[in-house]
Amino acid sequence: MASEESPLLVPTAHEAIYDRFAPDQKRWIVFHVSFAGLLAMFVQVTFVPSIPQIAKDLDLTHAVVSLALSLSVFANAIGALCWSAYSSFYGRRSIYLWGIPFLCVGSCGVALSTSLQSLLFWRFVQMFGCAGALSLGSGVIGDIYKLEERGTAIGIFFSVTLLGFTFAPFIGGAATQYWSWRNLHYSIGAWGLLEMLFIYLSFPETSHPGTLGIDKLPSRRRIHIKWINPLSSLWLLRSPNLFAVMFASALMVNTMYVLLVPISNTIGIRYGITNDAIIGAFFLPNGLGCFGGTLVGGRLSDIVVRRWREKRRGAYCPEDRLRATWIGGLLLVPLSVGASGLITTYVGGPTGLALNIICLYANGVGVELVLNPTNSYNVDIAHSRSAEAAAACMAGWSLIMSVATALIIPTIERIGVAWTDIIAAVLAVIGQGIIFLTIRYGDSMRASIDVGFSTMENN
Repeated sequence: MASEESPLLVPTAHEAIYDRFAPDQKRWIVFHVSFAGLLAMFVQVTFVPSIPQIAKDLDLTHAVVSLALSLSVFANAIGALCWSAYSSFYGRRSIYLWGIPFLCVGSCGVALSTSLQSLLFWRFVQMFGCAGALSLGSGVIGDIYKLEERGTAIGIFFSVTLLGFTFAPFIGGAATQYWSWRNLHYSIGAWGLLEMLFIYLSFPETSHPGTLGIDKLPSRRRIHIKWINPLSSLWLLRSPNLFAVMFASALMVNTMYVLLVPISNTIGIRYGITNDAIIGAFFLPNGLGCFGGTLVGGRLSDIVVRRWREKRRGAYCPEDRLRATWIGGLLLVPLSVGASGLITTYVGGPTGLALNIICLYANGVGVELVLNPTNSYNVDIAHSRSAEAAAACMAGWSLIMSVATALIIPTIERIGVAWTDIIAAVLAVIGQGIIFLTIRYGDSMRASIDVGFSTMENN
């Protein structure tokens, strides 16, 4: 059995394939996928502040309209699995061009909705269309950047995408208040058409030559349609490495949900804040922390990979990238969420409010210091199916977080915010422990179940 110090990948002539695109072309491609990711995040987040107005217009309760949020999680998971699976057969560019029309039609459908049934149906179509943006973006970056460059590029991609998470609540709320939630979704549809035009005119196919399923067909028709099971990507999670990293990442993301989902019931009630706009402003520190954390995390993970590769005289082990998670996973994430619970419970006034803002920012930084290296690690070890690996992990997150989110407020009501946040902090430490075990035993875990891991010939 190979040891932790044994190389999985070494420099080869295959690395020349990453020189197909000039540096300026690579930056343009990253801009494209980041813009698509930003659009997807806007679609997800701008819906939340419009719920009261939608409920009023359609004569529904807030709780009933909120069913669209649960449906969005499901559509996002199914869509990501579907688009990523087909991207391995038809290519990234084709799937972007196929997915965006669903987004555009769904956005117009949401804007025209006059009943709960039509709202839920078109919201599903809308979310399904943009669901592949994050997994496809990760796959594209894996296609064009070498190992030591991927973390930084993925950091840029996710930082731009997370601008949507940071500012979309304000924009969505303002558009709903001073314009119309229907016009907001028409605008999203128009944005989608613009993005589709940009991709059609200037986005190249990034998949490595000869690796697509359609390229391997002995003969094909002008229009070749093939059935691909979208759930096949989930089978990648039978790999102990991919499952462990997915589960650990979910425990980190859980701390963010614990802080943000009940914020009106925790920080709002504790400090006497009833204005919805001010409550929404508390998303900003966490979003800015995510923005900074993903940039730092990407560059840091690349530095760690290079240093360990130099230490091993050119040999490379993929788990080296996970060593960049320590600061975020062991310190910032658990300390920020645990401290926020204690501060909210025991520290009142402006001092408590200011300390909570610091905790929200630190949590955003810490979570992204973990997510960026883990996302890059998935691309590294399953490079030939990088988009599918990313989609499978995101689907796993969606399943776990859909359950966790439903438990947050009842848990706070039963045992209090302090103990709820402390439990989340302990789970985060457990998640970091899982990452440590993956670093330590990653080679044995890969050997136990091989799902087509990258080798020196194809990474």
